[in-house]
Formats: sequence, C-alpha cells, structure tokens
Amino acid sequence: MISADPSAGSSAQANVGIDLTPLIDIIFIVLVFLLLTANTQLLTLPVDVPTEADSELVGLSQEQHISINILTEAPHWALDSQQFEDFDQFEAAFIQAFTETPDINVVVAADKNAPVQPLMTVLALLQRQQITNTQILMEP
Repeated sequence: MISADPSAGSSAQANVGIDLTPLIDIIFIVLVFLLLTANTQLLTLPVDVPTEADSELVGLSQEQHISINILTEAPHWALDSQQFEDFDQFEAAFIQAFTETPDINVVVAADKNAPVQPLMTVLALLQRQQITNTQILMEP
C-alpha cells in the first residue's frame, strides 16, 4: 500500500511503495475461476430419434431377435443373457450372431442403474456395423 504520513517526516518518504500482494491474489482467483469454468470436450454419438410429436412407442415384437443387455456391474455386456468378460469377446460373438441371420432384429436393453459408457460402446458397435434398425427396450 502507498502510505505517507506527513508527520513522519523524512522516514515516511523512504517507505513509499506499492504492495502487489492483493493484486496477485485477485489475478490468481480470476485464473482459477477461468480454468474451472472452461468448456471441456464433450464426446457425442448421433442417434436418430422420432421427430414427429404423434409418434408412439411400439411394444417389443414377438419375432426372433438378438438381445443385448447392459448390466450394472462388470462384465457389463451380455448377448442373449450370456455375459462376456471384455468387449472384444462380446463384439466377436455379436458379429458372428448377426452375420448368421442378418435380417434379425437387434434389441438393446440397458439397466437404468448401468453406467452410460458400456451403452455408448454398444451403440458405437452398431453404428460401425451399419445396423440402423435397432430397438431400445425401455420401461414405460
């Protein structure tokens, strides 16, 4: 701080200076605020959903289908109730099952308490295999 006491005489002129500590504190607070509020990169996966307001949910058909289950605990992936330890095994089994009957329906059933990442991984797999007609099983 700048301070000058006129009654102090010549000793006051030797102590005249600027204290930069409050300014540095404010700069650090603003820097931390900007770092915490900076936008982080969000990963997205495009999903086509019905856009018409009058579209209705359709019940699960009784036709033969491949069921993909997303579980709450590891291993997160199951194909027709058969669990797989890692995603590579699941992917190989799914591709084999789908290539045997390419016109079969694919149904994805995720537990509501399951993490999102295994579901996103499965949706990415379906996109890589160019499977566009997929049903996502939801509780009404």
